[in-house]
Amino acid sequence: VQLQASGGGSVQAGESRRLTCVAYGLLFEDRYIDWVRQAPGQQREMVARISPRGSSTNYADSVKGRFTISRDNSKSSAYLQMNNLKPEDTGTYYCKSHQVGRPINWGQGTQVTVSS
Repeated sequence: VQLQASGGGSVQAGESRRLTCVAYGLLFEDRYIDWVRQAPGQQREMVARISPRGSSTNYADSVKGRFTISRDNSKSSAYLQMNNLKPEDTGTYYCKSHQVGRPINWGQGTQVTVSS
């Protein structure tokens, strides 16, 4: 099982970035997908979650209205569209798959750096 996150980079405040998470070796459409970020010196926090069929999403208050999570089960992929990025969005972004009764799997992380 492998989750590959990509799309990070360095951007200016106000710009947009789209992260992609591709899953291998698991029944993707059976899993919730979270995007979790970790800022330097801080604990990981969930920023967005999408249900297995994409019918339900949840966001951290800090990103509501700016970030959108989506998925394409036919491609075993999930996405995080990040708009109006702020310096406080800087961190390593991980995708995580989970479901009751199934192992939790993490991707390797992709770095997003937002400068003012």
